[in-house]
Amino acid sequence: MDNITKEMTIGEILRANPDIAPVLMQAGMHCLGCPSAQGESLEMAAMVHGIDIDELMKAIAQA
Repeated sequence: MDNITKEMTIGEILRANPDIAPVLMQAGMHCLGCPSAQGESLEMAAMVHGIDIDELMKAIAQA
């Protein structure tokens, strides 16, 4: 997914491609609809959840 970046919010990512939701859920990001999903970047969310952002970006690219 070339148009998805780690600087985007989860909300932006899901609006761009809702099919990424299962990838995020599998990675451990279960509150995709929470207010934080609208305000923090994917990179920040990954850090909070202890997820390697580079591995997550690889999984998103394969979605």
